[in-house]
This record gives sequence, C-alpha cells and structure tokens, in this order.
Amino acid sequence: MTRAALLVLADGRFPAGGHAHSGGAEAAVKAGRITDAASLEEFCRGRLHTAGLVAGALAAAAALGADPGELDAAADARTPSPALRTAARRLGRQLLRAARATWPSLELDAVAREFPKGAHQPVVLGLAARAAGLGPEDAAHCAVYESVSGPATATVRLLSLDPFHATAALARLAPELDRVADRAVAAARRARAEGVDALPAASGPLLEVGAEWHAAWPVRLFAS
Repeated sequence: MTRAALLVLADGRFPAGGHAHSGGAEAAVKAGRITDAASLEEFCRGRLHTAGLVAGALAAAAALGADPGELDAAADARTPSPALRTAARRLGRQLLRAARATWPSLELDAVAREFPKGAHQPVVLGLAARAAGLGPEDAAHCAVYESVSGPATATVRLLSLDPFHATAALARLAPELDRVADRAVAAARRARAEGVDALPAASGPLLEVGAEWHAAWPVRLFAS
C-alpha cells in the first residue's frame, strides 16, 4: 500500500467530476438552510452522519472485495431519490474512467462492462481504492471526506463565503469524520459475514427532497 495513492484519490483535482456537484448544498442555500459558516457546518454534520456514513460503508465494503453488483443494489435501495441515483451513477461513471486510466485493473474493467451507464460512486470509489492498493479504512475516509468537502467548496461559490471559514468548519468536523469512517469500516466488515443488509441505511430526507426540487430547476449552478 502507498499512502500517497490516497492523496491522489482524495484530491479535489482528481478528474472524477465532483466539482460539478454540490452535495445538496445548492438546494439548501436556496431554501435558506445554509446562510453562513455555522449553518454550513451543521449541514455538513448532518450529511456526514447520513449520506457520508452510507457512502463510507459502501466504499469500505467494495475495498474489502464485496460483490460490486450486490453493493450497487444496496446503494440503490438506500437512495430513494431518482435524481440522486442518477447523480451517483454519473459520478461513478466518471470516477471509473479516471480510476481505470490511473490504476489499470481487471476488476475495474469488469465493472465498466457490467455497468455501462455507471455504478454508484461510493462503490466505484472503494474499487478504485482497492486497485490503488489501499484498504477499507482509506476508502471510508475518502468517502466521508467527500461527503462534506463537496458542499463546503460549493457554498464558497454559492454564498461567496470566506474559504478560510469554510475550511475551518471542515477542520472542526475532522474528529467526527474519523469516528464515522470507523463505524463505516466496522459495518463493512460485518457485511462480509452477514451480507449487505448489515450496511447502514441512515437517511437524510431533506437531502432527498432537496435533490428532487433541485433537479426541476431550469437554471442551476451545480448538477446536484
């Protein structure tokens, strides 16, 4: 394993398409739920413990070698919003392209054939981590960090929020990111023996409702 590979995979400049998505922040800003650094931190905290936990567990399970088809079906079941499912598959397709170019792998090639329209992004993230020689802890940390860094970056653009304040909000959440990643890995390890039903199914109803509302906008800055 090379820890530097984790930096490459988690780097916001990795060409995986995440820059075009706000993680629900654009809808939350429009609804008045994010107005400043403090409300951004609370939004990210809620996202971390719901969507972030689920994504981290899916990514960790994929890194451990769980069946990608079963994980993708589990991700579908945990994503009620059609708009979010579409976004997750679009991001998964882009991430898979980048990962195959960066860490060529027969396993990634097989997933590309099985899911020509894209598998869910956390599943692909775990497979990319595995191809890069990383472990489930690395995959989980990458997934949970993405769950909050995307909204923080988007909010800087949406509200002209001071980027120092947005980054400070992420730094304050760092201990919680570690704890959520640990929970995600523990669940992924249980799933090896108990099946994908052992993976968390934490939900954020406002994220789901906001995604459907956002998808209907005629003009928007972010894809989701």
